[in-house]
Amino acid sequence: MNLAGYRLVTDLPEALRPWRDRPVAWENVSPSTGSYRLNSDGVYLYYPGGGTVGYDHPVGQIQFGLGCIASYRTETDPARRAVFLTRARAQADRLIAQHAEARGGWWFGYGFDFTHSVHSGVSYTAPWYSGMAQGEAISLFVQLAELDGVCPEERAAYMAAADGALASLQVLDDGYPWVCNVDGAGYLWIQEYPGSAPGMGDYTYNGMVFAMFGLYDYACATGDQAAADLYDACATTIARYFPLLRNTRWFSFYCQTHRIPAPTYHQHHVELFTQLHWQTGSPDFADCVDRLVDDYPAPGISGTVRFEAGSHTLYRFDTATTGAWVESKGDAQLESKSVSFSSATQAPASMRRRIQGRGIYYLISAGAYTGWWVGESWTKAYMIGAKLATLYRPDRTLTFPGGNVDVDTYRLAADGTVNSIKTVQFANPSNAPCDRRAIVNGRPMFQITAGGLTGYWVPASTVTIDAAPAV
Repeated sequence: MNLAGYRLVTDLPEALRPWRDRPVAWENVSPSTGSYRLNSDGVYLYYPGGGTVGYDHPVGQIQFGLGCIASYRTETDPARRAVFLTRARAQADRLIAQHAEARGGWWFGYGFDFTHSVHSGVSYTAPWYSGMAQGEAISLFVQLAELDGVCPEERAAYMAAADGALASLQVLDDGYPWVCNVDGAGYLWIQEYPGSAPGMGDYTYNGMVFAMFGLYDYACATGDQAAADLYDACATTIARYFPLLRNTRWFSFYCQTHRIPAPTYHQHHVELFTQLHWQTGSPDFADCVDRLVDDYPAPGISGTVRFEAGSHTLYRFDTATTGAWVESKGDAQLESKSVSFSSATQAPASMRRRIQGRGIYYLISAGAYTGWWVGESWTKAYMIGAKLATLYRPDRTLTFPGGNVDVDTYRLAADGTVNSIKTVQFANPSNAPCDRRAIVNGRPMFQITAGGLTGYWVPASTVTIDAAPAV
């Protein structure tokens, strides 16, 4: 089993730790209608079609429980805190009560038959098991055990459940049930959708990373080397197969088996690789994030676009009314026109996104050109300020070129405009730390955190990062 030597950062700030970014809102803590709602015991069940018969859905239960834990940690009202804790306990207790024991591990079965509507070969008769659920269950049990509202007896019970769930990830596909296998090249996989025969599966990326968070939580809580090694093996796999997850200049792929672009999962991949970077401190995963952000940036970005003086080409594309991508429309170009400005001007934009088969464009949202798109160009038309920042932890290392090459660096005002430009030259290559990357005035830049350039942004194209060309 291949190991690259990824080591866990165990002292992450609270906000950067797994599942803290997915709290359950107070208004959603007691769902009573729809396909996912609570039964009389407060257990989150799946009711197909909103019907009357509820089934166990381990990932749904676990993620609801983890979201309640996240809210419990930040809630200040005692009554609400008590409800969040009650909901989280109910999910964990249900998993414990319903678990099956086999091959030395605890297994959490789905209570309904399932056939994937898109991915061929993913078809199950209840009960069936998922590596995503097995790993996430570890997070639920460990995080519950860490809460101040849990008594010692409960804490012991939850850690025993975490031990059982971990054991399920320590057996391979030479028996049933199984959710882990080592591929022909020696890489370990946690299968969200294991196949009907050894080694068969969907090789789904997001499900594996979510399962890894359980290994992270367990290793941090216990110091267990076996869990840390499993995490290392999984991280080694994810880093190795990132080129197959990536779909250059478009939505990343959901799984290795089917390689279908996944519009609804691309931003999950951005978030998950960001957390892998934080959890390992490795620039490998930070670089993955940078590439995914550029391939298809999150479209929920708005701001002010500055048009420099001169001519510009505007476009209308076949999209949703909001400007969102629609598969059947494919962003087909409907019309274009040229405009010219004698001096620099500005316009508001409601969206920044990649147009299929093209570059990054802004959707103008007011004024004479409402509904038209303009392509991003840092020399001609760009959204003012720093957008889509990725936080690096720890800092990464930039290298300025030697040979007294001029490099411009930029300090931003509070409104995002540039209020200072400093041009630097170095006779020999010179290093500087940076704590984040963002799209600044239409191009990728890094923010410097130490030395005479502290607080300045430098264009990615003018430096290298971690001894490699920046993207």
